[in-house]
Amino acid sequence: MDRYPPIADHGLVGDLQTAALVSSQGVVNWFCSPRFDSPSVFASLLDHDRGGYFRLAPEHADMTCKQLYYPDTGVLVTRFMSPEGVGEVIDWMPANTSRVPTDRHCLMRVIRVVRGTVRFLLECRPRFDYGRAGHELDLRPQEAVFRGPGIAGHLQASFPLTRDGQDVRGAVTLGSDESAVAVFTTCAVDGEAPPPPTVEGVTSALWREVDFWQKWLRTSHYRGRWGEMVNRSAITIKLLTYHPTGAPVAAATMGLPEQVGGERNWDYRYSWVRDGSLSVRALLDLGFTEEASAFTKWLGDRMHDRADLPGERLQIMYRVDGDPHLTEETLDHWEGYRGSRPVRAGNAAADQLQLDIYGESLYAMAEGMDIGVELGYHGWKGLARTLDWLCDNWDRPDEGVWETRGGRNDFTFSRVMCWVAFDRGIRMATELSRPADIPRWRDARDTILDQVMNKGWSRAEQALVQHYGGDVLDASLLLIPRVGFLAAKSPGWLSTLDAMERKLVSDSLVYRYDPAASPDGLRGSEGTFSLCTYLYVDAMARAGRVRPARYTFEKMHTYANHVGLFAEEIGPSGEQLGNFPQAFTHLSLIMAASTLDEALDRQRQLG
Repeated sequence: MDRYPPIADHGLVGDLQTAALVSSQGVVNWFCSPRFDSPSVFASLLDHDRGGYFRLAPEHADMTCKQLYYPDTGVLVTRFMSPEGVGEVIDWMPANTSRVPTDRHCLMRVIRVVRGTVRFLLECRPRFDYGRAGHELDLRPQEAVFRGPGIAGHLQASFPLTRDGQDVRGAVTLGSDESAVAVFTTCAVDGEAPPPPTVEGVTSALWREVDFWQKWLRTSHYRGRWGEMVNRSAITIKLLTYHPTGAPVAAATMGLPEQVGGERNWDYRYSWVRDGSLSVRALLDLGFTEEASAFTKWLGDRMHDRADLPGERLQIMYRVDGDPHLTEETLDHWEGYRGSRPVRAGNAAADQLQLDIYGESLYAMAEGMDIGVELGYHGWKGLARTLDWLCDNWDRPDEGVWETRGGRNDFTFSRVMCWVAFDRGIRMATELSRPADIPRWRDARDTILDQVMNKGWSRAEQALVQHYGGDVLDASLLLIPRVGFLAAKSPGWLSTLDAMERKLVSDSLVYRYDPAASPDGLRGSEGTFSLCTYLYVDAMARAGRVRPARYTFEKMHTYANHVGLFAEEIGPSGEQLGNFPQAFTHLSLIMAASTLDEALDRQRQLG
């Protein structure tokens, strides 16, 4: 078993409250329970020896391994091929569509042999509380119960299990068309044991799961040119969304490095206002109004929480249940992915000032209004008070969209999105006939536009730049034509797009910014940011540069992993870096595909 497989060498499974990563070697090396942001149960991806894992794979190491998703589902199939036989492990977590959180989560694993004879080995080594807590083992012939602090893991198999210290091993030899099962269920430490699984019962559950995903995906409106990639991205976003509240997490993981051996290792298992707000548009592009409405409501609740309190009206990120407390700690006992330390749990960036989130929030609210999401009187009053507050607070230095730790600055993107906040607020007040200080909002909006075009413009680069008084380009500004701050074909925007192509684009891949030219308070470097590449596609398509936009979009597909998933970054050799899979990348893929489809359709109509 590879101690640290490539980040990209994984598929994702989940039940809409938490998720697990399964490597192409059949190893579950990331799983937290009962929620995405709970302490880990399996985390060998961050420390092979102390993190814990659940391996189910053939005995022979010389087999060829392949992975795929069962078509249009969140069911992952790992195939093992050798001259002696071909076997499969089918992994999934039964989707839970209840709005009530649960502490019971189940990882289903079916073993099948489709040709010849294959001997499978099982190793189950849970390590609770990020590997800091021990556990007790209660072992029976086909069931093991691992009891940690406040949590229990029940491993049940259709074949014998044996003790290995406080862990468990097992083995089963299957011939052609034979199957076996292993099911790992977490629950409260005193929770009721699940019923013993049978091959027939688990197989029936498998087909119910297939039906669930395929039925959900049939509600998609997408009929464009990139159905397979768009569908996989939609499923991935769904898997990364906490169904009880509708809040998506930025990624399933924490601590995976932006540079192997570097310190840019963050915890992404939380819901960013920015990411979630932009996901509303992506979901609406596909027709998933229920998911878009759920997040819009969650966002409205966050805005209402602090509507009458002093200080900032929104935090940049929250836990999936809306809890604003994300205390960051360093897990010094873990070595990190391939030695990438420190490993952080929690995220101190939650306390940063990032004024752009008000623009993304109002952008999402306005999009939600178009599908009939109603704020109600009290919801509107909270929103209006937020904009009244923003009138007095938009013109401040902040930490910026990329959560740098190099101090505050007058970031251009933050001002642009404050413009969006006032612009969408004015539209909503007018269309809904709601009470609002529209003259004051309009004055703030127009002042921001003039300020950005004067102070955010670099004569040297002939472009809008990262912050006032500088010449550094910033890919966040690629959202400008989408939000309507500048027209997509206006001279100022086309000149900015040209400058970005010169400075930030490398073989169609796009860097967020140049950290050497704009120090961010951290050592090392990072790869290109996949989100930014898709924003680049979107901006080029809107600017009429359809041919290079399409080529860039197609080239990005070659950087996806073997099952169509993206981490947040692409390294110098095409390797995936950072937390995995990243929801922001997949939602921007959907947005870019929709924009590019529309541009190509217009070209066809014009001949």
